[in-house]
Amino acid sequence: MRTLAEWLELQDSVHPRAIDLGLERVARVARTLGVDSPPFRVITVGGTNGKGSVAAHAEALLAAAGVRAGLFTSPHLIRYNERIRIAGAEAGDAELIEAFEQIEAARGATTLTFFEYNTLAALLVFARRGVTTAVLEVGLGGRLDATNLLAADVAVLASVGFDHRDWLGDTLEAIGTEKAGIFRAGRPAILGTAGMPASVFAAIAALGARALVAGRDFSWTVSRVRWSYRGPGLALENLAAPHLPGSIQYRNAATALTAVAALARVAPLPRALDAATVNAALAAVRLPGRLQVVPGAVEWILDIAHNEPAARVLAAHLEERPLLPGARTLAVVGVLADKDASGIGAALAPLVDEWIVCALPGARGGSAAQLAQRLALPRARLTLADSVERGGEMARDAARPGDRVVVFGSFHTVGPALAWLRI
Repeated sequence: MRTLAEWLELQDSVHPRAIDLGLERVARVARTLGVDSPPFRVITVGGTNGKGSVAAHAEALLAAAGVRAGLFTSPHLIRYNERIRIAGAEAGDAELIEAFEQIEAARGATTLTFFEYNTLAALLVFARRGVTTAVLEVGLGGRLDATNLLAADVAVLASVGFDHRDWLGDTLEAIGTEKAGIFRAGRPAILGTAGMPASVFAAIAALGARALVAGRDFSWTVSRVRWSYRGPGLALENLAAPHLPGSIQYRNAATALTAVAALARVAPLPRALDAATVNAALAAVRLPGRLQVVPGAVEWILDIAHNEPAARVLAAHLEERPLLPGARTLAVVGVLADKDASGIGAALAPLVDEWIVCALPGARGGSAAQLAQRLALPRARLTLADSVERGGEMARDAARPGDRVVVFGSFHTVGPALAWLRI
């Protein structure tokens, strides 16, 4: 019997390509497994940035409303089990192994990618554990992503920006078309911002989906740390601030609330979405590695920020947390070779005093020297580290009380940093 680690190693080698967008193979195996029409409702969440936060808020809102919810996200930071959660708890090794054994028996000659195994395992575990609503975070794009083998009862598009151009296209219009592929005819299509490419609105109109757009169909107003929400059939006052830091989380929370409220009109919730329910949900949300603050004499802030739009959000958050005079910001950065390192660097350069540039392992990684060149920042401000852990050590040794260390650039950067910090 294989261990979980052995299953994951196997799944990395079954299909000839790590990324192979398309639904034919995964849908074929899903039909054999009987998970192509699951016994639970589905909220699918896509977007260039913000989808993880929206998905986490949606999970918390469902739980606070009395729903047995499943959450599927990717990638993981430290443990594979993070990707599949049921009622707020990670799936165990044994049930993951059981799901993989079922998938292996069902796939026959069909090969699957690592992510496709992951998606099918989530659906199997959710069905077995009696989940009544699943929140599925899109892996890449939308139209051809494995999560899209299910027709979402409610679909959310948090944002559209430049990322994964090799797979989704070189224009925002092309990327928008791919991401809008998660919408379904006659069903709610929640947009986390009105600033979407025209292709998104065109896709919604062509499908006959029911658009609910931030700033038009739902809105929020922040007054100090309290806020209010207005949406279709729902108005809430005196809401507590989201637990997740950063002003962007009001938008993400409002977007998730709109999605859950839309689902409630199809499948009534055990408890109403009143202010008490929403406040309980907001207080319960946890999302490691997204604007995560570790307080201390030297403050550490960890954020994935793996593309330029996300780096701009991180920059805005840093501006919301001004330092005392004379204090410095040290960056520990690692960016995969297929990401826009120069865009990420440019977004944060005005706020960073010293850069510690880290090598990342694997086929998509690269040396610190290569990343330093891609960042296109003054070499006098850069120090090279041969790993994220070594970069963390260098930052710890260089930081003085009052300074802050910001770790960002990739899941492959923040995950090792969290493990090194033992958080």
